[in-house]
Amino acid sequence: MPRKNSPLPSSTMADKTIFVVDDDKAARDSLSWLISSVGLHVETFDSAQAFLDAYDPSRPGCLLVDVRMPGMSGLELQKRLAENPHCLPVIVVTGHGDVQMAVRAMKDGAFDFIEKPYNDQILLDLVQNAVRECERRRTQVTSHLEIQELIDTLTPRERQVMDMIVEGNTNKQIAFALDISDKTVEAHRAKVMEKLQAASLADLIRKSLSASA
Repeated sequence: MPRKNSPLPSSTMADKTIFVVDDDKAARDSLSWLISSVGLHVETFDSAQAFLDAYDPSRPGCLLVDVRMPGMSGLELQKRLAENPHCLPVIVVTGHGDVQMAVRAMKDGAFDFIEKPYNDQILLDLVQNAVRECERRRTQVTSHLEIQELIDTLTPRERQVMDMIVEGNTNKQIAFALDISDKTVEAHRAKVMEKLQAASLADLIRKSLSASA
């Protein structure tokens, strides 16, 4: 049972959904009650396909999935979701004999796994860590898109100059390679820094690498 002094979820937790996928109704009900008891929203599904049919990738949270189910297994569902690198963090719920399977799921991108019978507080802590990971992934995606939008404002010549700066070329080397003057390179460089809102050369390199990742 959760500790009586378990903290309520923060505002960043309150708008997240914990998706529970298990063919065992008693297990679904137990997990739903436990997770709801700390103020988190829970939705349950009796099969992997039922979850996929209802899944909206824009909804943040995490997924708790049993490793063994009829039809599509928990591992198969986890692999399906792993095709999207910014998908829900997946926690695999496993019986004692399935640990090797859970480890394989981790290698395939699962966030973590927990063995039955599990300690309620450990599971709640794991769920909240997964929700925080979801928020981190969403922030990373948003940042990536924002940087890409800034890069898209560059002219073809400015993009050339940026790429050569990131490769470590000096202004003189860039000027020679592009057959333009040092002053023109400096002007393009200043424009690139301005458009990408880069505070330093290191910041410019970080943003360029982030967009290409």
